[in-house]
Parts: sequence; structure tokens; C-alpha cells
Amino acid sequence: MAREAYLVPVVEAQVATLKKKTAVTTSWISIDAKGQSVILDVDKYAIMRRVQVHARDLRILDPMLSYPSTILGREKVIVLNLEHIKAIITAEEVLLRDPYDDNVIPIVAELKRRLPQDNLTCQDQGEEEEEHPSARNDMDTEEENEFPFEFRALEVALEAICSFLDARTRELEIDAYPALDELTSKISSRNLDRVRKLKSAMTRLTNRVQKVRDELEQLLDDDDDMADLYLSRKLAGACSPVSSFSVPSWYPPSPTIGSKISRTSRASAVTVEEDNDVEELEMLLEAYFMQIDSTLNKLTTLREYIDDTEDYINIQLDNHRNQLIQLELFVSSGTVCLSIYSLVAAIFGMNIPYTWKEGHEYMFKWVVILTGLLCTSTFTSIVSYARHKGLIGS
Repeated sequence: MAREAYLVPVVEAQVATLKKKTAVTTSWISIDAKGQSVILDVDKYAIMRRVQVHARDLRILDPMLSYPSTILGREKVIVLNLEHIKAIITAEEVLLRDPYDDNVIPIVAELKRRLPQDNLTCQDQGEEEEEHPSARNDMDTEEENEFPFEFRALEVALEAICSFLDARTRELEIDAYPALDELTSKISSRNLDRVRKLKSAMTRLTNRVQKVRDELEQLLDDDDDMADLYLSRKLAGACSPVSSFSVPSWYPPSPTIGSKISRTSRASAVTVEEDNDVEELEMLLEAYFMQIDSTLNKLTTLREYIDDTEDYINIQLDNHRNQLIQLELFVSSGTVCLSIYSLVAAIFGMNIPYTWKEGHEYMFKWVVILTGLLCTSTFTSIVSYARHKGLIGS
């Protein structure tokens, strides 16, 4: 009995520990240069050890924290936080968070499709090189100018986020323009509430697009930040005899990167100017900067259309308000004239014995006629004065 009583808390403690570990585990997918993927259910510490990234950089990818869109270049990785795209890019693999998310699944498929293409091209070039040894130098030149792995992955991410935001913008335009046109034709509470919701959605979407655009603009304005994104170049420079005589122990073997390193070692032409050359990445970022800027221009145009619609509605409301004021002026003038008529009637209707009332019954019709003419002339004078001062329309 005592032994059983001792085992119960131990089992409970193990279950609690297992639940705790499971609670902090996150799903990642690793895609290498061959397009092969592996699902990783690991915690953040395993990711930190795998790609050697700091905790503060990994915290940017936490969906529970509201971090803006960010592209960070570190010594060995690129930390990418673009809306739902939360990835860590190294020189030979891409780690993508939440691979089962509906918005991330197409990106995973696109990475698998586009990352291995250059490798297949390299294999074909290798076969041609064996058949034609004289073309070896041309092959080396083409290999040196090929798009690095990290830029291919970055291009897929930028294309995905730009297309995603542009699609959201088009959907918003499809809903917004008919709603605004309907509101201009008929001002109602239902149409006003619909436009209010669309304007709120447009404001949120504009902020999201603006953050991505600002991040790309910040990268384009700083060559040092763009140079930090050249992971393959930094790796080749660290492994070449010019800068080092030994390969770092943290870097796993890779045929693709190894071939780049050997060619760089043979050429030994990695200079400071070449290290600072960011034209390739700058052209890539400028292309997607123009695309995201075009999306922002669409939202700006939509905002201006909404502002114009609001101005038009305000003008309409002001016009209706002026018409109500004119109507109130006519009603008030008529009320004053009727008050005069009622005053005369009240005076003559007093039940007080006066001698001048006797024998003058014929005066009743003249009093009614003269009082009516007085009220009519008073009303006409008020309306004429209002038109003369421009208070009512002609």
C-alpha cells in the first residue's frame, strides 16, 4: 500500500511535465535546397540551437506578440516576419512556422517547387561540363552569378506576401466601390453602416501594407542591411583561404555550398567591393517594393474615393438641411401671420358690452377682409425680405 501511494505523485509529475513540454512545442517545416521537407515539432530552444539565432530574434516570430513586419539579416540567418509568413532562412534551408495554416500551405508548396530548380540546372551543367571540358570557365562564371538559395527563398516569401495583400486589396475594392455608389444614390442607415465597416477594413489593410512597404524601403536605403542578407557570400568568405584556413564546425556539409566555396577558393577574387555589391538584392527588393507600393496606391485611391463620397454626402446633407431651414422659415412666417389674424379675432370676440358694437353688424366682413389682407401682405413682405438677403432660393 505504501509503495502504491508513493508511485502516484511520480506518475502525475511525469504527466504534468509532458503536458508542459507539449504546450511549448511549435510546428515548423524545414525545406532544403532540394525541395525536401521535414515537419519539426520542437520548442524554441531546439530552433535556437539548430540555426544559432538569438531568443530576441526568435521572439519576433511569436504570433502571440504584435511585432510589425520585419526582415532581419543576422550572421547566419535571415529572420522573416511578414504577416502570416514567419520564417528563418539559412544558406541551405528554410524553417517556416505553422505549416498547416491555410495561408502558409501555398507558400510551402511554392518553396518546394521553386527552390530545387537551380540545383537541377547545376546538374545539367555538370553533365555538359563532362562532355565539353572547354566550357568549364563559362560554367564557373554562370555558377558564380546564380541566384543564392536565401534570395530564392526570400523571393518566394516576398512574392507571396505581395500577392496576398494585393488580393485582399482587390477584394476590398470589389466590395467598396459598389457600396459607395449605392450610398451616393440613397443615404440610409444600412448603407452608412456598410461603408463604415469597409472603411475600417481599409484602414487596417492600409496599415498592414504600409508596414511591409516601410520595411522594404528601409532595407533599400541601407546597403549594410542588404549586405547582411548575403548569407552564402558571408559563408564563402569565411571558408575561403583568403579570410580563414579552416571550415567552421557549425556548418554542416552541403554539396551545393561546398562547390561554391571551392570555386571561390580557386578564384580567390572576393574583394571588399564585391562584398559590398548589393545590386542583385537591390533589384529583387525594388521589384517587390514597386508591387507593394502599387497596392498602397490602390488603397490610397480608394481612400480618396471614400473621402470624396463623404464630401458629396455632406453636401447633400447640407442641402437637405438648408431646405428644412427654408421650410421652417415659411412655416414660421405663416404662423406669425395667423397669429395676427387670431389676435384681431380674439379682440372682436371678447364678450364685453361696448356701445360701438350695436348697429354695426355690417363691419364684420370688412374686418375679416382687411385682416386677411394684412396677414397676406405681412407674409409676402417676410418672404421678399428673405429672398433679397439670399436666405431662401429664388
